[in-house]
Amino acid sequence: MVATIRNPILPGFNPDPSICRVGDDYYIATSTFEWYPGVQIHHSRDLVNWTLVRRPLERASQLDMRGNPDSCGVWAPCLSYADGLFWLVYTDVKRFDGNFKDAHNYIVTSPTIEGEWSEPIYINSSGFDPSLFHDDDGRKWFLNMQWNHRTESYGGAPKHPAFDGILLQEWDPASKSLIGPIRNIFAGSTQGLVEGPHLFKRDGWYYLTTAEGGTGYDHVVTMARSRTIDGPYEMHPQVHLITSKDHPEAPLQRAGHGQYIETPDGQVYHTHLTGRPLAPHRRCTLGRETALQKCVWKEDGWLYLEHGGVVPAVDVPAPADVAVIAKPTKVATDFDSPDLPFEFQWLRTPVPARLFSLTENPGSLRLFGRESIGSWFEQSLVARRQEHHSFRVETVVDFDPDTYQQAAGLTHYYNRHKFHAVVVTLHEKLGRVVTIFSCDGDFPHGRMTFPVESGEAVPAGRVHLAMEIRDNDLQFFWHADGFRVWRPLGPVLDAGVVSDEGGRGEHGSFTGAFAGMFAFDTSGRAKAADFDRFSYEAL
Repeated sequence: MVATIRNPILPGFNPDPSICRVGDDYYIATSTFEWYPGVQIHHSRDLVNWTLVRRPLERASQLDMRGNPDSCGVWAPCLSYADGLFWLVYTDVKRFDGNFKDAHNYIVTSPTIEGEWSEPIYINSSGFDPSLFHDDDGRKWFLNMQWNHRTESYGGAPKHPAFDGILLQEWDPASKSLIGPIRNIFAGSTQGLVEGPHLFKRDGWYYLTTAEGGTGYDHVVTMARSRTIDGPYEMHPQVHLITSKDHPEAPLQRAGHGQYIETPDGQVYHTHLTGRPLAPHRRCTLGRETALQKCVWKEDGWLYLEHGGVVPAVDVPAPADVAVIAKPTKVATDFDSPDLPFEFQWLRTPVPARLFSLTENPGSLRLFGRESIGSWFEQSLVARRQEHHSFRVETVVDFDPDTYQQAAGLTHYYNRHKFHAVVVTLHEKLGRVVTIFSCDGDFPHGRMTFPVESGEAVPAGRVHLAMEIRDNDLQFFWHADGFRVWRPLGPVLDAGVVSDEGGRGEHGSFTGAFAGMFAFDTSGRAKAADFDRFSYEAL
């Protein structure tokens, strides 16, 4: 009996999967956008069980995203292996709205995935979604989509002319620079919005897979091939290898942007990003996730989904019979280690010591109140991905504010326009209170609402906070230290707005929902909050 790969293989915010095999080891690199450290790399030996093993962009010299707008930062990395090195190509996008993108592309290398990665080599800025192809003659080729600012192409409403084809240029490792002519090798299909290029070679053909249609419900994987690397490229007989665009009933939607891989015994697969929308609003609260499809080569020399058609399957055959390792449904930490648990990230800054410490008050995660929730510079927010449609999070906070400008608590967070938070703060008449801050997708203003107004007074001591998300519904809870009964706070809120499609809508943002702890102090005095525990449990 052959084991089954259950999609998505990387649940929660893990988009733009680039897959690489070295011997019997598989690695997938995914985008992290404004979350730090940059790029997630998962490892597997069987394509069934995957473990997060590294986030390689961890120094200011490699990545500094302070000031990057929401949904900017690290877009679409490409991971490869050649010449005894792992090669990681990535974009740091500095602008989202308006006609420009300001997308800067870099290469870093390392002899091992888990080790320290090199200083970055700047490549170009002509467009995003870069990749590096190692040809069998030893030459290396750099690809990226070209961005044309001379259109009415604004964030959230992309226009086809802005995506001006796939550029190809030779990369010279000796001089660490691009050399030779720049060629626009592929304009894409009529689907438009061509991006996400990946090259591979088989039987003398260069095969090019790209993403098209935008990263929403019209997303596709398009395939083309040529006898020469610079084209011309002929289109796949089906044009698209993978897509759900004409099948709204399919459980895996938004399918596109992936890469080809072969097993040691010649079986073939293709990654792709995907989304799982919730009824009734078709909002993907888990963001863009990573899936994997089994493929076959046919006599015409083209790749096809093994199960037929173009619609991705939830369950596909694994390369061999392996045991599926069940992931825990509850993960908890007491912050007893001096290192931040691996599932957590923060936003934008390469200087986390300004945001948090695990040593100033051992046994607690101390957050230093910095800028407001939603800041693009120094926001003290430490969070983990939402990986299930229904889950519960709990924490305990020790926080004694002396002004309403100081706040700390628990948040369900997407970006500055889409979040809900249960907050401990100060009220002039009520004293210390627990209340709710909510931003229901108010773009572009980011105005908050206050569902329980000034909130409820709380006694001295630690405060226990919880939130429970069940599909589209969110309920906050709290109780004072020493009490055991959870008290609901405020009404049921719209958790579904904390999604790609929430608020501004499709293409307006494309990261994912996080659950985490935060603190801010807009007085500038960096008031600290100590969090003694954090648990995440699937429901």
